Amino acid sequence: MEALTINEAARTSGWSPRMLRYIEGSGLLELPRSPGGYRLYGPAQLQRLRTLRELLARFDVGLAELGFARRLRGDERLRGAVEEWFETEPARPEHVAAGDWLRWEQEKHQALIAAAADTHDLLEAA
Repeated sequence: MEALTINEAARTSGWSPRMLRYIEGSGLLELPRSPGGYRLYGPAQLQRLRTLRELLARFDVGLAELGFARRLRGDERLRGAVEEWFETEPARPEHVAAGDWLRWEQEKHQALIAAAADTHDLLEAA
């Protein structure tokens, strides 16, 4: 099969090599590899890149959104959790007084942010 390298495909398609790697990493494009491990872009892959650009423009969505849509299609647990989130109405916890609900939610958010920062610091130190 005749194929292009990533740099040739970038020049041909208008996507940068970095974006081509991102597109592949997001699962939006599967690429054959050379025996040496290089990405190979043939006519089918170039067509997918062209139609990808058209799809993004037509619906005004980004690559991350389309990557998430792909992940949603393949992950039943994620799909179920997202559907549940959309269907669930906010409700004040029974043990929180109505006048304290806003403060209680703020404190929960602050605790989550602090925990995420602590986790980040631990990972940085490792």
